[in-house]
Amino acid sequence: MATLTHFDAEGHAHMVDVSDKEVTARLAVAEALVVMQPETLALVTEGRAKKGDVLGVARLAGIMGAKKTADLIPLCHPLPVTKVAVDLVPDAALPGIRITATVRTTGQTGVEMEALTAASTAALTVYDMLKAAEKGMVITGIRLLMKDGGKSGRFEAP
Repeated sequence: MATLTHFDAEGHAHMVDVSDKEVTARLAVAEALVVMQPETLALVTEGRAKKGDVLGVARLAGIMGAKKTADLIPLCHPLPVTKVAVDLVPDAALPGIRITATVRTTGQTGVEMEALTAASTAALTVYDMLKAAEKGMVITGIRLLMKDGGKSGRFEAP
């Protein structure tokens, strides 16, 4: 079993020292789904949501979330994020919004948490923008799809 790096020999939580790690290009992609009634999705796709541009506001929130990850997750390193892209796609098959967040940096540790935070923040914002129409929406499927770079190399979700 792998050692949990965020705990020291005495079992106390600590921030991992990455100062000796090699600086490499890092990439992570995460997703989240917001499942809603078809009528609620129609508010988005037809531009009738009372609070305005749901997807545009959620995209900005996701970008901001990625940039604030170290402020939200106690043991995350603050990283110089070099790229954040948040794509929100209406999906009638869910029905709902499929969110994909891609984050890049060049550094000594990965950006998985930044991608997950971006996707989560965008999903929460979709909920906030639409909650007056439907309180029963479900945020689900938050997961890492892919990461690349660093000592552990590439990971792709099955």
